[in-house]
Amino acid sequence: MTIRSLAIIGLGLLGGSIGLAVKARAPQIATTGWDRDPAVRARAAERGLVGTVHDTPEAAVADADLVILCVPVGAMGDAARAIAPGLKPDAIISDVGSSKEAVAAALAQALPGACIIPAHPVAGTEQSGPDAGFATLFAGRWCIITPPEGVDPARLEALSDFWTSLGSKVELMDAAHHDLVLAVTSHIPHLIAYTIVGTASDLEDVTQSEVIKYSAGGFRDFTRIAASDPVMWRDVFLTNKGAVLEMLGRFTEDLTALQRAIRSGDGDTLFDLFTRTRAIRRAVIEQGQDDERPDFGRGHGE
Repeated sequence: MTIRSLAIIGLGLLGGSIGLAVKARAPQIATTGWDRDPAVRARAAERGLVGTVHDTPEAAVADADLVILCVPVGAMGDAARAIAPGLKPDAIISDVGSSKEAVAAALAQALPGACIIPAHPVAGTEQSGPDAGFATLFAGRWCIITPPEGVDPARLEALSDFWTSLGSKVELMDAAHHDLVLAVTSHIPHLIAYTIVGTASDLEDVTQSEVIKYSAGGFRDFTRIAASDPVMWRDVFLTNKGAVLEMLGRFTEDLTALQRAIRSGDGDTLFDLFTRTRAIRRAVIEQGQDDERPDFGRGHGE
C-alpha cells in the first residue's frame, strides 16, 4: 500500500510538525487538516501547515489514505466519531498519543471495523499550538507503533514507511509494554516536575520570591517540563493511570530509601546511586537522545 494522501486532525505542535515535515520530506503526499478551534484553523492555513485546511472533520478525511489524530488522548474517541462519516473504507487510522492501551480501546469502540494502528512519535517540546510546529521535530527520534493483533501487514508497513520518511526511527511494541516504558521515561518525570514546581510556587511567600529569582539550572529545567500543555498531560495521567501508579509506587520506595540514607549519613549509598545515574546520562547521549555539550547545549544567556 502507498500513502498518497494524509489528513491531520488537530493542528497544534505535533499535527503542525507532521504537516511541515511531510511538505519538506515527502511532498508527494497531499495533506489536509482540521482543528476544532476556528482560530487554530485560520493560523494553520496562514502558516501552510497542510495543503488544505477544512472547516469540517468529515471533509478533511474524505480522500485520506492515512488519518492521524493529533488531539489529547482523552479526546481521541470524540475525534474518531467526528471523522467517521467521511472516512474511506480502506483508510488507516493512527494517532500520536502518549498512552496506547486506552487510545486503542477508544478508537476501536468509536470506529468498529476500521484499520486502526496506534503510534507514538517520542518527540515534542513544552510549546503548543499552531505556531509551535516545525519540520525537523521527528528527525532522529523514535516513533513507537503498537499494532493490534491481526493487522494488515501491508498497512503496517505503509505506516512504518511514512514515519521513516519523516526522519523517525520506528519501533514496534506491545501497547501495554509501551505504557510501562513511557510511564518511566516520560510520565513520571513530568509528574515530578509538576510537583516540584508546584511546591516551589507554594513556598514563594515563605522565601520572599527567591525561588524564582535564584533559580539554578536544575529547577529551571523542571520549569521547562512543567510548562507543557496541561490538557494533554491531564489526559495522559488519567488514561495511563495503571502504569503510572505502578511506576510511582516503585519511585516512592526508592525515594524513601534515599531519605533513610541521607538521615543516617550513608554516603556510600548516595555515591553508588549517583554513579549509576551518571552512567545512564552517558548512555542517553551515546544513543543520540540528547546533547553532550555543557548546559544541555544552551547558548549563554538562554
